[in-house]
Amino acid sequence: MAEDARWAVITGASSGIGAELARIFAARGYSLVVAARRHERLEALAEEIQGAHDIPVEVMALDLEDREAPQDLVEMLRDRGIQVHTLVNNAGFGLRGTFATMPFERQIAMIDVNVTALTALCRLLLPGMLERGRGGILNVASTAAFQAGPYMGVYYATKAYVLSLSEALHEEAKPHGVTVTALCPGPTESEFSSTADLENTKRFTQGAMSAAQVARIGIDGYEAGRAIVVAGASNRLGTLGAKLLPRAVIRRIAGTLQRGEVTKPAGDANEEG
Repeated sequence: MAEDARWAVITGASSGIGAELARIFAARGYSLVVAARRHERLEALAEEIQGAHDIPVEVMALDLEDREAPQDLVEMLRDRGIQVHTLVNNAGFGLRGTFATMPFERQIAMIDVNVTALTALCRLLLPGMLERGRGGILNVASTAAFQAGPYMGVYYATKAYVLSLSEALHEEAKPHGVTVTALCPGPTESEFSSTADLENTKRFTQGAMSAAQVARIGIDGYEAGRAIVVAGASNRLGTLGAKLLPRAVIRRIAGTLQRGEVTKPAGDANEEG
């Protein structure tokens, strides 16, 4: 593999924001590694992108619920001679329902994907970026990161972690010429909303951005060296309100928007929305 190639590794790339991130990075001349659970979808995406752009696309099918998956991914990259310029931690999923009734195993799995795997990949790949003095990390957080979220408590907490870690790494990496950015989408048109049972909640019935819009805003912000990118004017206004209003008010609002009619105890999708 050419050492001067800009390789972007994108997790959760099989659909939604992840697939759109892959398409946009490809259009901007990046070589790609697309990773997710669903191998057939990754192969179809790779074929589509290679048909549109003269770039290499590597497919790596794995499940980040497995604690060994981040190390396995890094070893596959090493075996294929790929030097990572940009890591995109997009894989993640959400659950809706009351904390006391949602399946314990799925809540722990959500932490494994949204927090543990993301942290592991950052730790495994950031040192090389710092040594080379180039590239960076784009972590997909959420506007959920700015407040507590009744009926999606663990999901909101995982995204608060992603935002906090990304901000800290941004300051540590910036002097070395490396960028770490947290992309914070609000409601987004993707599989996330249906599989997490969010389609009948006010957050999604009152409007959602397209995955392509979110991806483009995120990559623009990352390439501009920003620490935090909130996608969309209404979402930026919402995060400002979360900072200015009392936390008791904000969490009640979040609970009202999230509640809807809880028709099933949980749903999940291995992508961010």
